[in-house]
Amino acid sequence: MAPAEDDISIEEKRVYAGAAGRTDAYVATGGGVVRVSLSADKVGAFDMVAREPARDIAVLPRKENPDLIGAATADGLLVAAVGDDPEFEPFDSGTEGSDRIGAEPAVAVGACDGAFLVAGEDGGIDRIAVGDATAMPGDSSEDSTATRIGTVRDPRAIDGPLVAAADGVYRIVESDGIGSDLELSAVGLDDARDVAGAGMPLAATASGLYWLGNGWMTARSGDAAAVAADGDGHAMAVVDGDLLVHPEDAVEWETDTWRAAELPVDEEPTALGYGPGVSVAVTAAGTLCVDAGDGWRHQVVGVREVEGVALAVVE
Repeated sequence: MAPAEDDISIEEKRVYAGAAGRTDAYVATGGGVVRVSLSADKVGAFDMVAREPARDIAVLPRKENPDLIGAATADGLLVAAVGDDPEFEPFDSGTEGSDRIGAEPAVAVGACDGAFLVAGEDGGIDRIAVGDATAMPGDSSEDSTATRIGTVRDPRAIDGPLVAAADGVYRIVESDGIGSDLELSAVGLDDARDVAGAGMPLAATASGLYWLGNGWMTARSGDAAAVAADGDGHAMAVVDGDLLVHPEDAVEWETDTWRAAELPVDEEPTALGYGPGVSVAVTAAGTLCVDAGDGWRHQVVGVREVEGVALAVVE
């Protein structure tokens, strides 16, 4: 069994952080957003950075300004800049006629092509872009836009250009081939719970885990609840309560390329995520597990109702 982080000294954590840099894992829970600091597989401090119950979480990379964290909440999309003291603020595009976009109850959030994609309780999928001129999310900017792309039935998750919904998987595509407009295109399956849009498209559904080849191909049959990928061949999925891992050196995506992973705790993972060189799985009981290539370490962070996790590079 991997050692708990309580067995790692504070000095060791400091030395390792200086060598490996820091990545923060943001965990969306029914009690708010919890931030957990990581240096490779060393787990450092963790704290509650937002008190609003969060249904999903995503990180939006930006070139000129700090990366942004977006949380899907009952009050809509809350946004904060990645850093030591993130302050979540409601997104407001400030544009006439779209003031409700981003302010309605949100159930899922992702990031794609420089903007957040947000799913509302009503099934609406919105593209929310925070302009580069806006260094902090609370500031209004003429460069910020909010656009309704389309509607699905009972949206569950968003990752990259993919949307998981009760009526299957959707892909966000250019409606005219030029790029002036976007629309939703149904790409199959049914009762999708989660999707991974980085690299090979993957989908977790009530009937199994699928990868997109010549149509959707079965990777594993069973009750698939979650899936995540890093775009470089690594992927994880939860099927029938077990964590499955697809290694980088596995070129294909069929059933025998996935292997069962043994977490250091006997708990079911519910949220999966990737950062630079690290895999993260958070369990329903509130334990964060991290693997940097040498096996899983874990830390109990004391949260329940875990809904999602997203990783942001800090230094």
